[in-house]
Amino acid sequence: MTASGASGNGHHPDSGNGHHKAESVHGHHHSDSGNVRVTHPVSGGPIVQLPTAFGDFVAQAWTDLVTGHEHLAVSSPNPPKDGKAPLVRLHSECLTGDVFGSYRCDCGEQLAYALEMIREHGGTLLYLRGQEGRGIGLANKIKAYALQEAGFDTVEANEQLGLPVDARCYKAAAQVLAEMGLHEVRLLSNNPDKQNRLAKAGVKVVEMVPTEVPSRDQNIRYLQTKKDRMEHRLVLGSHVGPVPVAGPGAGFEHEQD
Repeated sequence: MTASGASGNGHHPDSGNGHHKAESVHGHHHSDSGNVRVTHPVSGGPIVQLPTAFGDFVAQAWTDLVTGHEHLAVSSPNPPKDGKAPLVRLHSECLTGDVFGSYRCDCGEQLAYALEMIREHGGTLLYLRGQEGRGIGLANKIKAYALQEAGFDTVEANEQLGLPVDARCYKAAAQVLAEMGLHEVRLLSNNPDKQNRLAKAGVKVVEMVPTEVPSRDQNIRYLQTKKDRMEHRLVLGSHVGPVPVAGPGAGFEHEQD
């Protein structure tokens, strides 16, 4: 599959192929020179239509044959505008933010923003499962939330649990992008670590495209920690304040969209 018009094996989401034969199922990729280099083994499934609230996309599931994690590539059926490299978002699974719309993080809002950008400009969002809580898992993330409520920041909370600050691995993601023909991308991210890790895996990031969304009362400290201690490229210049719930006896506040 070649998402959004990127050059690669010649396939396009609208080519009617329906299936993608992953070259790296056995962990090897053959270069033009005939040399063989070891890669991260992944396997791609059929390409299907995916109509969403954000527009029409095509989707393809990918399996990491090392970990067993299943990831999803959601791509625009249209090529990038002006001949630019396709936009790519590596989005780590976040059940609380992506599904329940939690304001403790900015994940759900970044997901929506990235899909809107990809729909408009062309590209692919790779939804990476098994990366909940920067790789520590859902139960540990909730434990970290409890520590944050006790006064620790997001980095300190992981450290208190004896867990890595960021346990994510992007080897499978890089291989999926390579299999899709996405060798040069514009990365939708505020995190320079993703750019560095993709570069080491052979995916060239020609531009970092910010995905910063307005901060909220509930996540401003979390975002400030990411900026100060994890080197995320955040400005934190835009903030959404609380809006009181109408009616007597309201016990919590809603946020203005």
